[in-house]
Amino acid sequence: MTQEYGLFIDGKWVVPEGAKRFETVSPIDRSPVGSFVAGTAKDARAAIDAAERAFPKWKETPAPKRGDLLLRAAEILKARKSELGRIVTLEMGKVIGEGLGDVQESIDFVEYMAGEGRRLAGETVPSELRSKFCLTVRQPKGVVVCITPWNFPTAIPNWKIAAGLICGDTIVFKPASNTARCAAEVVRAYEAAGVPPGVLNFVTGSGSALGPTLLTDKRVRAISFTGGVDTGREVYEEGAKGLKMVHLELGGKNPMIVMEDADLPLALDGVLFAAFGTSGQRCTATSRLIVHEKVYDQFLGMLVDRLKKFPVGDPLDPKTGMGPVASADQEKKILEYIEIGKKEATLRVGGKKLTGGAYDRGFFIEPTIFETKHGTRISKEEIFGPVLSVLKAKDYSEAVRIANDVDYGLSSSIYTRDVNRAFHAIDDLEAGITYVNAPTIGAEVQLPFGGVKSTGNGGREAGSAAIEEFTEIKTVFVDFSAKLQKAQIEAADP
Repeated sequence: MTQEYGLFIDGKWVVPEGAKRFETVSPIDRSPVGSFVAGTAKDARAAIDAAERAFPKWKETPAPKRGDLLLRAAEILKARKSELGRIVTLEMGKVIGEGLGDVQESIDFVEYMAGEGRRLAGETVPSELRSKFCLTVRQPKGVVVCITPWNFPTAIPNWKIAAGLICGDTIVFKPASNTARCAAEVVRAYEAAGVPPGVLNFVTGSGSALGPTLLTDKRVRAISFTGGVDTGREVYEEGAKGLKMVHLELGGKNPMIVMEDADLPLALDGVLFAAFGTSGQRCTATSRLIVHEKVYDQFLGMLVDRLKKFPVGDPLDPKTGMGPVASADQEKKILEYIEIGKKEATLRVGGKKLTGGAYDRGFFIEPTIFETKHGTRISKEEIFGPVLSVLKAKDYSEAVRIANDVDYGLSSSIYTRDVNRAFHAIDDLEAGITYVNAPTIGAEVQLPFGGVKSTGNGGREAGSAAIEEFTEIKTVFVDFSAKLQKAQIEAADP
């Protein structure tokens, strides 16, 4: 029997009277993974009500005590890592090693944020006046809405929830519907850790049903959204109408540059993992491979040979290199892009839906490589699947020009043995993240994560920057001179 979940509002799992339900299904074989409430605007308001009531007491809770709760949640996630990693793989489709890695990233980040409870640093600066002390402190924003995608179904929720909780905010959390089971298990970890009623609330359902309330309610002071550009733009516009702080983490079209002096076997391992790990469904996945003309034919040949032997199948099998894509909608979109690619580029390997046997029950697509020229749709638009565009560059300058000439700017990578060229690339590549002699994936939680251009609106998640999204800065002046002092105005001579 499919496990049923309710909404988590004001510290209780509830199923509203007359609620409709929906199921998530595994992309491996379309079997049901969980049953969830299709929330309504009324449910969204109830969650915001609870968060608003809980805020004053949670704000007053000392930040180190809030950190204690996060540490308990991290320990619960550790104890359940094997179980949760399997749920990630069943519901989202990434191979089991990556499913476990998704949970490990959650653990790492929650532990990291727990430590911020001992910092939450402001700054002190000298005053221009005598006997005056100047400083800043961080204060929580209030009620925050967190909207998360399906591709990192435990890690990204924890990026937002842990950062918001340590800062003293109360949260209404709405996950992607097709990974609602993973999201519910995240909430259960915080519940078991003792999160107070109303501090964390969880609503499931469609964006069309819940979004208008979550985005426009005046009591919501900030919105943290990770997802596609079109939806992100709508979220931004709606939030801006209420002068809310809106943080967006959106798409990518990430380049890996392979120069003529690169360690080619190392670069080959990197591109296979970055382009086809998670079936290309990472916002940081390598979707463009830009190769110097001197090694282009050699490297492309190496890549095609390896990919012909790349194991695609059951993601619960540790030997599998790539599992299914996440849903029927994803499969349809990716296959449409592959057809576009066949008309405007040269297909080198892959290019089809996998069929026969167990493949027929799930959403499996061949790892696909196109040789293409810069400017084609497949070389510039985000596909979010196991489709790699390979482009030739005559030198470093052309490689960087191609890399930068897209709407996105999340992650980037260069393989070279030339240290001078590597440091030029750090300056020249228009991206929030640059890797040298490593693929475009592999972010670590202690460093900021985010991008430029259409990848977002300037903020960063993770690292110490995570708290900036969830706090307000208050500037404080303490004058202990016992007289009126006027900044910027010279005192009259006595």
